[in-house]
Amino acid sequence: MRAVLQRVAHASVTVGGEVVGEITGPGLLALVGATHTDTAAEAKRLAAKMWGLRILDGEASCSDIGAPLLVVSQFTLYGDARKGRRPTWQAAAPGPVAEPLVDTVVKELRDLGAHVETGVFGAQMSVALTNEGPFTVIVEV
Repeated sequence: MRAVLQRVAHASVTVGGEVVGEITGPGLLALVGATHTDTAAEAKRLAAKMWGLRILDGEASCSDIGAPLLVVSQFTLYGDARKGRRPTWQAAAPGPVAEPLVDTVVKELRDLGAHVETGVFGAQMSVALTNEGPFTVIVEV
């Protein structure tokens, strides 16, 4: 699994004109993608990594300060644009594989004590954020 983590002061997801998930920071916006071979064990490892990663101000983690996370599924993290002018999405897991894995990430974060907001899997989403730093990191497990 792969995640792009952005340190934020604020982030929200809107679907069809309605805000479906919103956090006020310090916190993390996590764009999460899965590939065909990913498992629930990897989803749990990714959640633990996101919860404990010391990337907030002062080298704090979300677990250190109880910072919220906004998790948004994003199959495009497995896009490949090395050839031609059109990316291929072959490495991205299909919805029936990816959705339960993203749900496992969210559940595991909540089990660890995190306040987690989410987008809507497969929906056309508008994501708004105020990136702090700016600070963005890619995490793979």
